[in-house]
Amino acid sequence: MSDKHKTDKESDTDLQEPSRFINRELSWLAFNQRVMEEATNRNNPLLERVKFLSISALNLDEFTMVRVAGLKDQVHHHMDKVSDDGLTPGEQLEFIQKQAVELMQAQQDCWLQLRMELADADIHVVHVEELTEEDERWLQAHFLENIFPALTPIAVDPAHPFPFLPNQGIAMLFELRQVKSGRNHIAVLTFPQKLQRLIRLGGREERFILLEDVITLFLDMLFPGSEKIDSELYRIIRDSDLEVEEEAEDLMHYYEKAVKQRRRGRVIRIKALTPISEKLLAFFTEHMEADPRDIIEVDGMVGLADLSELYNCQRPDLKYEPYEVRFPERISDYGGDCFAAIQAKDIIVHHPYESFDVVVQFLYQAARDPNVVSIKQTLYRTSQDSPIIGALIEAAENGKSVTALVELKARFDEEANIKWARDLERVGVQVVYGFVRLKTHAKISLVTRLENNRLRTYAHFGTGNYHPMTAKVYTDLSYFTCNAALCRDAAHLFNFITGYSEPKNYEKVIAAPNHMRKQLLQLIDDEIAFAKDGKPAALWAKMNSLVDPEIIDKLYEASTAGVNIQLIIRGICCLRPGVPGMSENIHVKSIVGRFLEHSRIFCFGAGKGLPSPDAKVYISSADWMPRNLNWRVEVMVPIENSTVHAQVLDQIMVANLKDDRQTWHLMPSGKYLRDDMDGEFSAHEYFMNNPSLSGRGKALRKNKKQLMRLVSSKPNGKKSGNNKKK
Repeated sequence: MSDKHKTDKESDTDLQEPSRFINRELSWLAFNQRVMEEATNRNNPLLERVKFLSISALNLDEFTMVRVAGLKDQVHHHMDKVSDDGLTPGEQLEFIQKQAVELMQAQQDCWLQLRMELADADIHVVHVEELTEEDERWLQAHFLENIFPALTPIAVDPAHPFPFLPNQGIAMLFELRQVKSGRNHIAVLTFPQKLQRLIRLGGREERFILLEDVITLFLDMLFPGSEKIDSELYRIIRDSDLEVEEEAEDLMHYYEKAVKQRRRGRVIRIKALTPISEKLLAFFTEHMEADPRDIIEVDGMVGLADLSELYNCQRPDLKYEPYEVRFPERISDYGGDCFAAIQAKDIIVHHPYESFDVVVQFLYQAARDPNVVSIKQTLYRTSQDSPIIGALIEAAENGKSVTALVELKARFDEEANIKWARDLERVGVQVVYGFVRLKTHAKISLVTRLENNRLRTYAHFGTGNYHPMTAKVYTDLSYFTCNAALCRDAAHLFNFITGYSEPKNYEKVIAAPNHMRKQLLQLIDDEIAFAKDGKPAALWAKMNSLVDPEIIDKLYEASTAGVNIQLIIRGICCLRPGVPGMSENIHVKSIVGRFLEHSRIFCFGAGKGLPSPDAKVYISSADWMPRNLNWRVEVMVPIENSTVHAQVLDQIMVANLKDDRQTWHLMPSGKYLRDDMDGEFSAHEYFMNNPSLSGRGKALRKNKKQLMRLVSSKPNGKKSGNNKKK
């Protein structure tokens, strides 16, 4: 490995620039390795393990479509800008290729093991040779009725050009011999993407067979009069990143065209099922205009993301036990009147443990309330049949003034967002698309209501998307308030988005791109000053990714000054913790488990240490990445209400720091060590089994005391003797 990128056995004194940073792409691959490891974790039910494997495969596809594609473009255009850790685009591709191939092999090995365990649990993915005569009769009828009409076999010759294969498309290539003439030819068959990949066989048992095996079984129906000499299965990944042109006059029209063009992006990777046919592979790569170096041989199954189809098996015994999703008690106490409950006191809601229905109810109540004057809403991602969209449409039909910011640049959701924008415009919603060069990533709803001849404004700030489906599996926070200053700030932020009129200063919130970086650096500087004055100095932060080099260097400075820093980073972390003389006071952990940790929470001790009622606590839509701080409209909201402050700091953050069952610890080398999988405390289980954050005070105080006892009994960061290295 290059001296420019040491990872495993680097001495502390050798850590100089740029090796103080972990490579972003390799850190992401390490995260996806942790996701894949959940598929091997026998504490998870079997079908949940299959689901983790599917997610890991899908993640790797998206990484290839965007990050690998971007690096390849840099190499193609001879761009030699090095990464923060000192690697050129070509060097990064070299390291990525090595680790990605290892990860893909581990995924295949995992699938072979899971396939055997599924069989032991009476869920069978069978091969053709395992079919009975009855199976074949059933499959033939199913094939003729449900598969054959959708297939288009093409013999490739001057009169029959090679068919287009879309991103993530699968094709089979055949070398055939015509029986009568004895002539050989090559034919291709592309798989329609709407067809099920795993076909459930007839009968009561859960038995499945892959689509490609069914096609092979009935090949004579597709190519009558021909016999197969050889065949190969391929799956391709294309460049799927979209570039926004500065001169795009109509952003909607631009993205409508760009989404269509994405399907035809340059081929970045081809997976081929072993054993490889050299003749067919050469034919395929020539027609796909692909680089032979981008071929990955797979011994198992191409397209492991399709294993998600197995999760539909009716086997609740092989899935997570359901838990009670609670509706916030505070709102129930006010008869479901969201406005009355928010007037009484600010409310924090912890998803997915508490229902996202409260957000939907808030908007529907606003849509139907005759006293509501206006609704303003940001939309980054939402579901197919979104109740949020339904509420905004109903509000407009009821005569409210409704403004919706629909972010067209939400990657892989552009097409859906175009549709929502059209639907909203048809009923009179004022739809804006934000900025050409900035993404609007802030999650805000703003409702203005006439009360006693005066206007009162209610705000919802979220750390996650207005997406009812992901809210069932992502941990996020919803904060409801009618605090006048926070609501004025939200109104100013909307005016910035719709009218480009950014205020010089906000009263409470901290917004990107113009303020957040500066304020974050100042908050860390404040902790440095407290440490130098001999006062308790501490920083706790929870986010998805930590990449920004300026923020990382400031954290190193804080560590050197004596600030105690605890970071919960689910995914990418480019900071090296635990390095003497640089980051010995920084501990980084990653929680990967039943729920996707998605909430962003930032806590600063303010000279009193953590946890403390005097700490500065913020929730945010932003990770600490250059894109969030420089190129997105983001918001960081202070939590000043004492009850909500305690709920976020003393419960959510403490529970996450306490977790030792789903936790991985980042080492100075960039490797992760896992806590004992049979650890004492799971943050996910704790929140599933305890009263809601927005519940009544007595229960909350009891939970807080219990958590604090747990933390004091086992210092944070202490690892058991059964750590697993990855």
